[in-house]
Amino acid sequence: MSPGGPPRILANVRTALMILATLAVIGAGTWGLLALWFQAPGGPALRGILMLLWAVLAVTLLSSAWRGHPAVGFAGFALALGVLVLWWLTLRPSNDRDWAPDVARTAMAEVRGEELTVHDVRDFNWRTDHDFDVRWETRHYDLGAVRTLDMVTSYWESPAIAHVIFSFGFADGQQLAFSVEIRRESHEQYNEIGGFFKEFELSIIAADERDVIRVRTNVRGEDDYLYRVRLPQADIRALLLAYVQQMNALARTPRFYNTITVNCTTLVYHMMQRIVGRLPFSYRVLFSGYLPGYVYEVGGLDTRYPLAELKRLGRITERARAADARPDFSAAIRAGIPPLP
Repeated sequence: MSPGGPPRILANVRTALMILATLAVIGAGTWGLLALWFQAPGGPALRGILMLLWAVLAVTLLSSAWRGHPAVGFAGFALALGVLVLWWLTLRPSNDRDWAPDVARTAMAEVRGEELTVHDVRDFNWRTDHDFDVRWETRHYDLGAVRTLDMVTSYWESPAIAHVIFSFGFADGQQLAFSVEIRRESHEQYNEIGGFFKEFELSIIAADERDVIRVRTNVRGEDDYLYRVRLPQADIRALLLAYVQQMNALARTPRFYNTITVNCTTLVYHMMQRIVGRLPFSYRVLFSGYLPGYVYEVGGLDTRYPLAELKRLGRITERARAADARPDFSAAIRAGIPPLP
């Protein structure tokens, strides 16, 4: 038997466990710092003090564990973390805050027979991100006349990340677009990290395309692509009603937005699963910029053309900028995109 034998093995195991426990403390401690920064009460000064106290406590307990008191150090941190988690679980979303104007209202809808009535459809006239005419409207749609479903991806920085909008077309030429977004307060700005820490509520915006697409292409300088989605009309109708159900549920019971689990693609992915059955999961559901490739692979786009050609034909950025506030905006951005068979 080698020198040391079992005692040496036990020592190595103990060291490995200490390292793993330390990494867990560092990870949980970092989560605690961010949770306090985004959600602790008070202004930046008070949040900074609470974060400093948390960091000092974590370092002190971790130091105690490595100085020969692992039970005290790690158990003490677990207890402190438990208290922090209990506070975290008390945080609740709300529909009653000082909202930014573009998410100030929560759309609701009602169905009577074949008539769909949507209240608070957004139809803003945007000049800049901070200069716009506020218009919230009640609109009526014939469920029996829903014909098409289009997917719009809007890119602003990385090819991996895009905002995704789904738009339903009706026989009379109307388009009803849905945009799943953060519901931010008037003083808040979007950031991805805050989306993990209950900083924003979830919002489903029902909108006119001239609002929700044009603000991205013409005001924010984003690059947009429109893809026609292949679905039986019964499934298109079912997805529209699923949006209505989610919208009404949010109006009654608010939810937090989450950058990964509850966003503009995952919400639709779960609705589609309930309609068409099991859909394979892909990283492209999370990295929404690559979502068109996923939808193409599962047969949801026009397979008569390669995906690259669909992307070229579906680039609507310049057409949207040219159409601007014209009443035929929806028809103009679709010029040159082949209709589905």
